Amino acid sequence: MQRSTASTAIALMALVLTSAAALPAAGNGGDDPPAVEVVASGLDSPRKLSFAPNGDLYVAESGAPSDAPGACFEHPQFGEVCVHHTGAVTKISKKGAQTRVVEGLPSAVSAQEANGPFDVLVKGNTLTIAMGMGGSLEHRNQLGADGSLLGTIVDARLKGKDVQPSVRADLLAFEAANDPDGQGIDSNPVDLLSVGKEMIAVDAGGNDVLLLGGGDDGVRGAIAVLDPVMVSPAPFPGAPDPFPAQPVPTVATVGPDGLLYIGQLTGFPFQSGAASIFRYGPDGLEVYATGLTNVTDMAFAGDTLYAVQISDEGIQSGLTGSLVEVDPGGDHTTVVGDLFAPYGLAIRGDDAYVTTGSVAPGGQVIRVSLR
Repeated sequence: MQRSTASTAIALMALVLTSAAALPAAGNGGDDPPAVEVVASGLDSPRKLSFAPNGDLYVAESGAPSDAPGACFEHPQFGEVCVHHTGAVTKISKKGAQTRVVEGLPSAVSAQEANGPFDVLVKGNTLTIAMGMGGSLEHRNQLGADGSLLGTIVDARLKGKDVQPSVRADLLAFEAANDPDGQGIDSNPVDLLSVGKEMIAVDAGGNDVLLLGGGDDGVRGAIAVLDPVMVSPAPFPGAPDPFPAQPVPTVATVGPDGLLYIGQLTGFPFQSGAASIFRYGPDGLEVYATGLTNVTDMAFAGDTLYAVQISDEGIQSGLTGSLVEVDPGGDHTTVVGDLFAPYGLAIRGDDAYVTTGSVAPGGQVIRVSLR
């Protein structure tokens, strides 16, 4: 059983889940391989994506290295991390036109990856964007104004070319003040979920799922904190066996039963088959499915749950991943495989939209038929 952070967590979720929206329907693929089509390209580390009510698709681009880096800090794991203002949001209109509607957002770029915009939700003319970080408050403070939006949730109101983002919630500040998992200060906002009038954010660095909308930092409280994942064998000599890998939650979505489902990547050593999907029920978090690998996003189509695995064998073995259909208990079937670093998932009608090439410039959005 994973930990709930407070006795009020069930009450918090009761407020949220009473207004869950209806979910689209989709069928299974059958024996024939699904039709796959590229609908957008040339994206810089595309992560998650979501549909606006009018059918336009918005994609969060986490950024890329540039010729004009800003302030830097030294990360104990990733080495030098510098701010590059290459984070963006791209709109793919329902007619297929591709346009960057937000540019110049900060991205924390290291030799391994770019952490900038991870997710985007659309309401009217306002985009709500999860800004990744992957570091501590001390690290962000070293970046000054260059990094002030990292580790936050921002609102960006579209007004022609003049987009001025404002901070809705500061997840890094909440993490620094509370450290719900007790593992030290680290924050990396990666996922947003809107349910009725409420908004939920997933912090992959803090290992928690947060309800927004209160306090000085814009966070009402932690809904749940995930425990470490015990994996074996140990990843290096002298390490404990089993080894406590970080849980790294990456996504929260509402199921057809009105309950919250949470997926996880799992941290080093990124072991194959170690990721689970949890369901938040009356008794807190319970395991819904096991045996997955490095899950980054998931969504329901009717009663069917689909998940993206950024790597099928574990990140340390490469970044060839897949879109899978998940059955309760852990059985999963590949819908489409051999994808390079897939990350985000959005479903509309009988089609799944998946970002690929999520760790570098030149990423894409593909459309996969679920019929």
